[in-house]
Amino acid sequence: MNLKDIPSKEIMPGYHGKMVHAEQMSWIFWDVEVGAEVPEHHHIHEQIMHVVSGTFEFTLDGETKMYEPGDVVVIPSNTPHSGRAITPCKLMDIFSPVREAYK
Repeated sequence: MNLKDIPSKEIMPGYHGKMVHAEQMSWIFWDVEVGAEVPEHHHIHEQIMHVVSGTFEFTLDGETKMYEPGDVVVIPSNTPHSGRAITPCKLMDIFSPVREAYK
């Protein structure tokens, strides 16, 4: 498959994702609009976030940092987290197990 052939879905306001699902994981390629926020939440999934481009403010378990291209964040299962795009961003997220809500 090729990313250009995968339709984008707006999962929450300003978060446009192309989803790839395997048996035990989901890989999401996000285009995030400037100012778009994801409110604090948690889930059973382990998650790894990679900032491809832009500046993304991310809070993990109460600690807020700015992340830029090349940064990677490991988000353990059931750990509260939230984020906001300071600039337009491209992010990649990996979830395990599969993020069924994103199918």
